[in-house]
Amino acid sequence: MRLAAAPGAVRKCLPGLARLCRLSTVMYREICRLPGEDIQKKSELHSKEATLYVHWPYCLRRCSYCNFNKYISRSVNHVDMATCLQRETETLLRLSQVSSVASVFFGGGTPSLAPPSTIAAVLETVAKHAGLRADAEVTLEVNPTPFGMAKLADFRHAGVNRYSVGVQSLHDEDLRVLGRDHDSQHALRTVEEARRLCPGRVSVDVIFGRPGQSLGHWEAELEELLLVCDDHVSLYQLTLERGTHLFKQVQAGQLSLPGDEVMARMYESARRILQERGFLQYEVSNFARNGAVSSHNLSYWRAGEFLGVGPGAHGRFVPREKGGVFREARTQTLEPDVWMSEVKRWGHATRRRVELGHVELLEEVLVMGLRLTEGISHQHWGLFSPGLDLQQVVGESTEVKELQEQGLLILDHRGLRCSWEGLAVLDSLLPPLLLGLQAHGHTPGLRGEHTTGLELHTYRHGNTCPEVPYGLAGFASFRKTRNTLGRKLRTALHTSLCLSEAPDDECVGEW
Repeated sequence: MRLAAAPGAVRKCLPGLARLCRLSTVMYREICRLPGEDIQKKSELHSKEATLYVHWPYCLRRCSYCNFNKYISRSVNHVDMATCLQRETETLLRLSQVSSVASVFFGGGTPSLAPPSTIAAVLETVAKHAGLRADAEVTLEVNPTPFGMAKLADFRHAGVNRYSVGVQSLHDEDLRVLGRDHDSQHALRTVEEARRLCPGRVSVDVIFGRPGQSLGHWEAELEELLLVCDDHVSLYQLTLERGTHLFKQVQAGQLSLPGDEVMARMYESARRILQERGFLQYEVSNFARNGAVSSHNLSYWRAGEFLGVGPGAHGRFVPREKGGVFREARTQTLEPDVWMSEVKRWGHATRRRVELGHVELLEEVLVMGLRLTEGISHQHWGLFSPGLDLQQVVGESTEVKELQEQGLLILDHRGLRCSWEGLAVLDSLLPPLLLGLQAHGHTPGLRGEHTTGLELHTYRHGNTCPEVPYGLAGFASFRKTRNTLGRKLRTALHTSLCLSEAPDDECVGEW
């Protein structure tokens, strides 16, 4: 599940979000009435629990729709890769001073290509240097090929207790168009084996809005999937990403995607069918029954701290060892070879880090929290904003009141949340909410990116995402930037949909 969430080839049921992210150029502002460091001292310093995302960047082939940070490699140095994943995990755990890891998610790329011993080694490192909760959720993304299925039992013995199976489609021709390297029978057998090993803890990912797909075909396929799946389903809406093979095919008129209206009907139909089969929607794109929600992803949406380890991984945590007070957004070096070189030299490969001010953090709490059907409670908001409640932030806005009157937003004694109808159009609700938050701020000056570096050499990195140029990376001590609302939305949604994608630019980081 990711995000999660946001740039990437598939956005989880937020049609038009990319357009929204590019509309606004509102600058970030500090909230004048918030009491400085006290806010994040209250919400961050006492919080020594975090989650861990580990990125395995390698794949056997690139899917036609994918622009994630992945690499096709026939010869992976598994010993070096495992050693570097362990070392970076240890370094970031020490820096954050996290005392307990609540969950671990191995994503990619194709992490089921990794040796089970690598998974075990990372988990042992966590247990040694921070402590892995006894009930920790440990998820592995699985590509449903015969090779991947054959290793499931070994991954289970290594410590994995939850699988996320990339089924994507049960139609072989659609899988071929998507560039997948499995067929429908492989997918069904993999789900069956995963359920045998981890009953009640298997998620399946499925993509809708595929080329030539009709509403009727989608409904029939989903019904078939629900006959064999476990207790968790994640829906992805297929979107075109510039530079991908699928994008070029559509541009050339070789393929066409369903229109926006059909896409919307597919989503609404899926919500209805899943509800009828006992699945509760707990997030824009995630559905569970029998309490099988993903605790790891819930932590993202509830703005919990998380460490990102591996090439291109993203993280959000407070660097307590260095006396840090504020949460930082961090991105690791993308290219595996360069990443390993930097980890061997420095113990980590943090390429870019940005200190989040009060407004930046609250924007993430707002954007991520509204993805959940539970929304944002007053108590949860108060952890991050004790001096400014939800009613003050959004309740006084005329536009927000109109959204409430239209039945799209609910602000009551429980907190702020979307209605059933509002959740489907969340992208259109965010601008007035974020503007309401910013209306309580002032602009004392631009916040910069603290990117002190130890390496004076410059690297020119290959661009895996052509529409996001990031140029030369090298030594920098302090760069001022004009952050925009669009960039913040992309960054915030990144944490749940895609935790390993190229940033807009990079700088070699010390910490």
